[in-house]
Amino acid sequence: MGPGFEESQGPDEIAAGWCILRDPEGYCEVVEAAACPPLEEQATGQGRDRWGPYGSRSEAIAKRVGLIRAGKCKPR
Repeated sequence: MGPGFEESQGPDEIAAGWCILRDPEGYCEVVEAAACPPLEEQATGQGRDRWGPYGSRSEAIAKRVGLIRAGKCKPR
């Protein structure tokens, strides 16, 4: 196994980070942090709503579930 790879991590866990993006219809998706727009775009109102980054995809998915329960995102 390569450096930084722990046995508890699956292939979807190895990334620089993960974030959640909300599309204009209100649905949220978990994407790699590299695909997230800068926070400056969100602050100016030009970007999509985003949360994160999170250290693992599992953590981001758990946060997305919480956002759905809080009514901030629609379930798919």
